[in-house]
Amino acid sequence: MNPSLEIALATLPHGAEFRFVSRLLSLQPGISAEGEYQPTAELDYFRGHFPGEPIVPGVLLVEAVAQLGGIAAQADPSISPLRNLRLAGIRNAKITGAARPGQTIRLEATVMGRMGGLILVGGSASMDGTLILRCEVSLSGQEGA
Repeated sequence: MNPSLEIALATLPHGAEFRFVSRLLSLQPGISAEGEYQPTAELDYFRGHFPGEPIVPGVLLVEAVAQLGGIAAQADPSISPLRNLRLAGIRNAKITGAARPGQTIRLEATVMGRMGGLILVGGSASMDGTLILRCEVSLSGQEGA
């Protein structure tokens, strides 16, 4: 992985247990990012979602898009990063498929707009070229040091 991509991925405030971007594939700072999430069978949430038929919860796919969108937005060199950036809203989410442990989920996120401490991101998740999620998320953070 490109060192600048590794640095951008390291900007996620989440601990390893709640990071849903395994690898950053490309980054256009302030504009868009592409990445992957590779859930392993050992993750705790698979024990209960669903026993014998584990799938990645759709809400975690939405969180993965939010995390990737946050990476893209926070990497904009012309705008100071927001403090305490958080997922603030979900719109137009449509889950059309499922991912299982061991599969590679392809993520895409595009910064659609910014206003002060708010960022609107559009994104998707796919498996082997098949769309499994499309959504818009709002991120909220605090401006200034």
